[in-house]
Amino acid sequence: QVQFVESGGGLVQPGGSLRLSCTASASIFRLHAMGWYRQAPGKQRELVAGIATDGSTNYADSVKGRFTISRDNAKNTVSLQMNGLKPEDTAVYACNAYYWGSKMSVYPYWGQGTQVTVSS
Repeated sequence: QVQFVESGGGLVQPGGSLRLSCTASASIFRLHAMGWYRQAPGKQRELVAGIATDGSTNYADSVKGRFTISRDNAKNTVSLQMNGLKPEDTAVYACNAYYWGSKMSVYPYWGQGTQVTVSS
C-alpha cells in the first residue's frame, strides 16, 4: 500500500523557518525521485522541490535560494528546509514520488499533507 506521511508544518512569521519531513516505503524511495508539492486555496497543486535517487535537486523559481530538499534513504525520509518564508508560501505541503524531468507525480494517492501558514 502506498502511503506518505508528512509532518513539520505550522504557523510562522514572515522571514521565519520550518522543516518538513515525509516518510514513505523503502520500495518507493529506492526507485523514485521524490518531490514536495504544495497547494494553496483556490490554486492548483505545484511541485516546489524535487530530489532524484542520485541526490540531484531542482526547485521552482519561487523558492530557489530559500528552500532546500534532502533525502535520507536509510530512513526513507525526504525533508524540506524552508527559510525566509513569505506569506505566499502559505499552503498545504505534501510529498510524492515523481517522474524526474517532469512535474507529474507517480502515484495518485496523497497523504494528508501538512499545513504551512506564514503570517504576522
